[in-house]
Amino acid sequence: MSENLHVSTTALDPRPTVPNAVAGLAVFGAAVVLVAVVGGLASLSASEQYGSFVQPSWAPPSWLFGPVWTVLYVTIAVAAWLVWRTDGWSGARTALTVWAAQLVLNALWTPLFFGAGLFGAAFVEIVLLWLTIVATIVLFARHSRPAALLLLPYAAWVTFASALNLAIWMLN
Repeated sequence: MSENLHVSTTALDPRPTVPNAVAGLAVFGAAVVLVAVVGGLASLSASEQYGSFVQPSWAPPSWLFGPVWTVLYVTIAVAAWLVWRTDGWSGARTALTVWAAQLVLNALWTPLFFGAGLFGAAFVEIVLLWLTIVATIVLFARHSRPAALLLLPYAAWVTFASALNLAIWMLN
């Protein structure tokens, strides 16, 4: 009888077991790696392109983008994993769906900006990305404050990248 009670309680508990938690981290990591690969493939000549643009005086050097995005992608994956670990898929469905939407928007920006050279469309898209990041932060805060805090540098960087996108669009 007590064994059945334990199974019943566990079935209602959305938090994953340790092996499932590790697998979940791998899934969130893989999703972010996929986005990074899409961006990487769309920007094979990004460094040269970026160097050829008329840029504002405050534009960072091209070598900075790789390290910054590496750190940000790790925090993006860990933040989603923390939310999932706290409330599971069913308990955090809306928050994780919005997280997935911002990942899709993240993946679309590089092909628009570098692949197609559509600076204006890329700017509109990055504003949408920024809005979904803010929505993700708000939704994540309801599940895990550390997860929401992990996304703040991402929001800050995309704010900066939006201004840079706009400046390059206006100057070129």
